[in-house]
Amino acid sequence: MPDHTHSHTRALRLGVAGPVGTGKSSLIATICAALADDLQIAVITNDIYTDEDARFLRSAGVLAPERIRAVETGACPHTAIRDDVTENLLAAEDLEADFAPLDLVLIESGGDNLTATFSPALVDAQLFVLDVAGGGDVARKGGPGIGRADLLVVNKTDLAPHVGVDVAQMVADASDAREGRPVLGVSRTDAESIEALRDWVLGVLTSYRSGAHEPVDPGPMAPHFHADEEHPDGGYVHTHEH
Repeated sequence: MPDHTHSHTRALRLGVAGPVGTGKSSLIATICAALADDLQIAVITNDIYTDEDARFLRSAGVLAPERIRAVETGACPHTAIRDDVTENLLAAEDLEADFAPLDLVLIESGGDNLTATFSPALVDAQLFVLDVAGGGDVARKGGPGIGRADLLVVNKTDLAPHVGVDVAQMVADASDAREGRPVLGVSRTDAESIEALRDWVLGVLTSYRSGAHEPVDPGPMAPHFHADEEHPDGGYVHTHEH
């Protein structure tokens, strides 16, 4: 039988992944603002060499600045959320020790490719973020994050008329790719979509606290290419299958 005793002793850890520019930081700010009156929240951001995302969130004023911590991965962003999660685990534990009791720790991946996923050793649930500006067909391309994250967010739906994307079709394509797993179109200008996102987070938290929620591994990232000027081929193919 799974051991769920931890569900009553620590915060829910929710990972947020997705490609560069899809609005992960602003989505986290939206979640924080929507739940600030109900939950005690902290945030961890991941960047390769900077704390830019953490500074953005602090400037947004949705949480006390000291509740937002930056992890500088020093390597591919997905390495610190998939391969060696130690720094993020330590940051989460430090936040929980400093601000106990926390209800929710949001962990933002550095902007990465379509295959980035969190290790279930780090997060209890994860959402994957796409945006309409990336093209209406991107959801059909699939990948472990798109296919099997706990929630897929199609972000910035208010931009759809400006980029020629049919949001309903994009959401439908995403639902097909996810075999019925939840998909949510979100815009920070659409109160109804923010309420739906808030309800989803609260639902996962309720399930987690009851011991009913089990972390699901979306599966290893697909092999992908890393540019490297010093490599004779200009880069190398990297895999996360262990």
